[in-house]
Amino acid sequence: MSLQNTKTSVTEAFQDAVSNFIDQLPQIAMGILIVVLGILIAGWIGRFARRRISARTEDPLMSKFLGTAIRYTFIIIAIMLALRAAGLGGIAAGILTAAGASAVVLGFAFKDIGENFIAGIILAFNRPFDVDDTVEIGSNFGKVKTLDLRYTKLKTFDGKDVYIPNSDVLTEPVTNYTEDGFFRWDFIIGIAYEDNIEGAKETVLRALANEPNVINDEIHENFVIEDELATSTVNLKVFFWVDTKDFRKQALITKGNVVRNVKEALEDAGYYMPADIQEIKLYGGVKEFPLSLRQQADK
Repeated sequence: MSLQNTKTSVTEAFQDAVSNFIDQLPQIAMGILIVVLGILIAGWIGRFARRRISARTEDPLMSKFLGTAIRYTFIIIAIMLALRAAGLGGIAAGILTAAGASAVVLGFAFKDIGENFIAGIILAFNRPFDVDDTVEIGSNFGKVKTLDLRYTKLKTFDGKDVYIPNSDVLTEPVTNYTEDGFFRWDFIIGIAYEDNIEGAKETVLRALANEPNVINDEIHENFVIEDELATSTVNLKVFFWVDTKDFRKQALITKGNVVRNVKEALEDAGYYMPADIQEIKLYGGVKEFPLSLRQQADK
């Protein structure tokens, strides 16, 4: 084939390509229009679905997940329709095939991200806490502030923002302090050996009853038990219930009030709360221990 014939063939192929492109311009324009309208409609439907789901369930994570899922579903449908309208149906099938293969490759490459995302989907439908609940996840303790598909944000009581991957939320033990709204505090108080134990216990229970923020009902019962025969005291252990909807500040304030009221009530009732007594023993040939008392004269 001569050089002239080659140039002619290339020119004709280029002209055919340009002609075909011009012929397909209306279809391509229609495809672009479908994509643009699809993205706009998908965004509107996604926001609408998110608002409706949030109003019905009061669940930000579930409404966010479903709203996002609906939005991207409509976008994918719009892209597929646009490719078919542009006469590129074969490309649409190829894209779906490539997307499936890419998902497998990306799944291995971004394993941790994928785990957190899947964990977020699971938590959207079944989780042991809500926003503003006080929880302990592993070693992290605080209030839940944000629920996302990739992480859960806690605000600790000393002001730290902790972002916990959702995969850890599923695998770590989770303690919810506010699910039923009640928490039981306890503390130990010692009385003298010669004091009446039953009388002291009754005095403590009366002090608990006088604290308005202490809860006492058929399910949540406050009580006092003998805990230990210590060196200088008989130790009583006090158990009482508080409301944890405002955990943790209010619960700590209530505990402080209870400890103060119990101490004052026992003192007013004549009970003695001695300090630990130290006993000194002399071993070997030591018979006496030199001890002197000095009194400082007033100047």
